[in-house]
Amino acid sequence: MVTMAQRIEQLRSERGLSRPALSAALGFPRMAVEKFEMGRQTPTQDQQEKLASFFGVSVLYLRGENNDRVRMDDWMDGAFLDEPAPAPAAPRRPAKPAAPAGEGTVFDAFLTSKKFQEALRGTVLEVLRSPEGQALLAKAVRREMGK
Repeated sequence: MVTMAQRIEQLRSERGLSRPALSAALGFPRMAVEKFEMGRQTPTQDQQEKLASFFGVSVLYLRGENNDRVRMDDWMDGAFLDEPAPAPAAPRRPAKPAAPAGEGTVFDAFLTSKKFQEALRGTVLEVLRSPEGQALLAKAVRREMGK
């Protein structure tokens, strides 16, 4: 699992910045980045947003919650909307390849586990077989047929 401290250090190193230089660039106290990277202090929400914006990554990536630098939403957003979801904005820069083994988040490991996928599949099928699920399917088919 990648921690926020590790991500901050990684992103800072990629830019070739020192800890004090990054603190100064963001208007943080001089030792703030060192404290963040050493795990002695957690950045506030505002500081996290400034860091993410500075590096051009999502706050979720900065926190180590996913490995996609630009994804801003979570995987369930818009799953059951009546309207199609808006097209995602073009990324500011190309995404890095998937993290090497051992650097994924706990959530990534959970999503790729066979037991979780089987449980999710069973739950989805159960819901789709219910009267409510059948109504949702019928509505989706009617909408698609009307296009």
